[in-house]
Amino acid sequence: MPAESKVYLWKGKDPRKNKNFKGEMEATDIRMVENYCKKRGLQDYVIKEKPKDMLANVAFLQPKVVTKDVIVWCRQFSTMIDAGLPIIQCLDILSSQQENPTFKKVLKDIKTTVEEGNTLAEALKKHPDQYDDLFCNMIAAGEIGGILDTILRRLSEHMEKAAKLKAKVKSAMMYPVITIVVAFVVVVIILVFVIPVFQEMFSSLGGELPALTQMVVAASEFAKKNILFILGGIGGGFFAFKKFYKTQKGHALVDDWMLVLPVMGMLLRKIAVAKFTRTMGTMLQSGVSILDALDIVAKTAGNMTVEATIYEVRAGIAEGRTMADPLSESGVFPPMVCQMIAVGEATGALDIMLEKIADFYDDEVDEAVNSMTEMIEPMMMVFLGGMIGTLVVAMYLPIFSMAGAV
Repeated sequence: MPAESKVYLWKGKDPRKNKNFKGEMEATDIRMVENYCKKRGLQDYVIKEKPKDMLANVAFLQPKVVTKDVIVWCRQFSTMIDAGLPIIQCLDILSSQQENPTFKKVLKDIKTTVEEGNTLAEALKKHPDQYDDLFCNMIAAGEIGGILDTILRRLSEHMEKAAKLKAKVKSAMMYPVITIVVAFVVVVIILVFVIPVFQEMFSSLGGELPALTQMVVAASEFAKKNILFILGGIGGGFFAFKKFYKTQKGHALVDDWMLVLPVMGMLLRKIAVAKFTRTMGTMLQSGVSILDALDIVAKTAGNMTVEATIYEVRAGIAEGRTMADPLSESGVFPPMVCQMIAVGEATGALDIMLEKIADFYDDEVDEAVNSMTEMIEPMMMVFLGGMIGTLVVAMYLPIFSMAGAV
């Protein structure tokens, strides 16, 4: 078995530049670090083993591996393979220069697994959090076809586009969510802390309050007395929804409902089309069989209605049907998409046609997100302004009434 590597800290002086240098190096023993310092021409160098991090084994305190880490790894790996470096040497270099400690452990384990005689795809399958079924199957196809560098490049491009799509949707959803949360917090503060002050002032002045003010005061008293129950009810409702969504029936019901929402439903359909066509096109171009590709795409669909549709397509193809017919019958995918896929199947250029559809729907998602944001902004402003404005008017109505009486 190969000796276990350790991390060493070194520092020394370069007499030629009259400067002190320091750094760290991973090596199997201290002599390797000494040789490194000698080659650099350092004098009075000091080498010591890097102290172990006591929290290194506490999983939740370690940094997560983000999509960007894997994309950069793919690009660097592809360049090295294209340059003719052996896979194990590539993995060794990439793991040694990786700064994320969590990803570094993953890469070291992948390198060890490959050294034991396993394929790269088998090594990657041991880490599903970083490398999903799509990734592993494409790598397997690349190893069999001898085009691993091309596959890695395609994967990095695919992941970049998928990450951009996800970021667009997140940015579109953040604005209304933040606005609603801020509105709720502001209303609670006004009802619980501000309105009671006005209520005491009105009580000392006597007289009957306007109907709107009485309603707001009643709401304030209710909120003060039941604030814990209100917050508990909101938390309980959120928890109950999460539990319901985790069930098979609940998940399917909510996903189906999401696709028929007035504005959001159309956006989600376009996202589903873009994701399906992009992933299918990438896998078919990489040499993955159409049945295996559909199976993987279905698992990564993110919506149970779309997933069920893709499985129906897969079953249809297994029976000798085309892809376009079951897609058209489902009603989930737009007719234009089904027609273009039919043309791609008829001409034998399905992978290229899928890429074109994906490019088109990426632009469609951009436009849909921008349109939705432009529509939501004024609606949220009217909602927030109307709610807070009503409370303010309700508090000042008695003052106006008293001023009119005087």
